[in-house]
Amino acid sequence: MSEDQWCEVDYRLLREQARALLSGQTHQVANAANLSALIFHEIPGLNWAGFYFLEGETLMLGPFQGKPACVSIPVGGGVCGTAAALGKNQRVENVHDFDGHIACDVDSMSELVIPLFKEGRVFGVLDLDSPVPGRFSARDEEGVAALARVFEASVA
Repeated sequence: MSEDQWCEVDYRLLREQARALLSGQTHQVANAANLSALIFHEIPGLNWAGFYFLEGETLMLGPFQGKPACVSIPVGGGVCGTAAALGKNQRVENVHDFDGHIACDVDSMSELVIPLFKEGRVFGVLDLDSPVPGRFSARDEEGVAALARVFEASVA
């Protein structure tokens, strides 16, 4: 599928919806649960949207929408662990081409992971998976990163 088929996502509106949804609440798990549900239902072509939170050197599964997932991921392992280790977004067109990919769901083909920061340190990641190869564009990366910043601000 081409990038043009996914352009109907209005990330500005989605960001405003996220701000309103998370407004007045600072509980990390509650806000992660609501934001993962919002993302899963508003961004087409996903089979998983959710959070992993850092505990020591391990990312532990947080709230999500989609199929059951890996419970723990070592920092530096897979796409999520790489995002956490480097503190940089990871946009992968084909997860099977990603060295060290961890297959939590065999149906996932592409992935977008945004690291989450508190006081300049990574405390988790926001992870989106799709069964469509090349599902995530630079526009998606920018829009989802903005949603991650809304989440960070809500739990600061």
